[in-house]
Amino acid sequence: MLERIHLAVVQEVEKTGSLTGAANVLCVTQSALSHSMKKLEQQLGTDIWLREGRNLRLTQAGEYLLAVANRVLPQLAMAEERLRQFAQGERGALRIGMECHPCYQWLLKVAAPYLTAYPDVDVDVKQKFQFGGIGALFGYEIDLLVTPDPLYKPGLKFVPVFDYEQVLVVARGHALAKEKYVKPQQLTNEVLITYPVATDRLDIYNQFLMPAGITPKRHKAIETTDIMMQMVASGRGVAALPRWLVAEYASKSEVVPVRLGAGGIAKQIFLGAREADLEIDYLQAFIELARKHSTK
Repeated sequence: MLERIHLAVVQEVEKTGSLTGAANVLCVTQSALSHSMKKLEQQLGTDIWLREGRNLRLTQAGEYLLAVANRVLPQLAMAEERLRQFAQGERGALRIGMECHPCYQWLLKVAAPYLTAYPDVDVDVKQKFQFGGIGALFGYEIDLLVTPDPLYKPGLKFVPVFDYEQVLVVARGHALAKEKYVKPQQLTNEVLITYPVATDRLDIYNQFLMPAGITPKRHKAIETTDIMMQMVASGRGVAALPRWLVAEYASKSEVVPVRLGAGGIAKQIFLGAREADLEIDYLQAFIELARKHSTK
């Protein structure tokens, strides 16, 4: 009754906005697709869409079917890929999601020896600044999640791989550069540069500024670390980054780290995975290798 093609149609109609668009993506005729979906509606005894002019609006049943499609189709695609790899004698694939934006340089140091040790495992990295890591793990879009903020959910396990300190980055000639540590009030006249992440997920806000009721003069989002460092070095703002990352840039740019508060902000990086996958040898090997590659 309910087949994979039905799920794919519902998903593609939602993406493209029409049956015609879905038909083009799925390489079937619009009439065949329409007939298949009408037959399904007759079998189910409920409508999947309601027509509003030229547009299709999902019914309650359609919304449920879309949720099923978004959950099931990635799992089927992963299963097919794994089986194809087995059939061709390949080991598998390791898909890594990045929620720690400055950790890409660290990941490169781990990936190099890993690829040498596991030449029959493909590694893919998803680095999106609005990345929904937990959902991607549950949805089988990724196999490992690199994150400083684990969410402990049933079926997932997070392993700490290294510790670090979050610091304020300022230009060498900045007034705060000679301070042993900065207080929240000292940032009221500063332009704060961060990655494009919600403020409630930024440590400098939720662990430093917000508890003191302080906001910076202006908040500017920049996607790339290199540009962020150049902006700071030119005196156009300050930023909050891991101390180990600042140390890597300090030799080639005029920036220095300053502690945030007298006690500093201590953080950890975790690797998250589905508990059911932890027995996969090449996934476990990556976690063990990552724990050995400290940033210190």
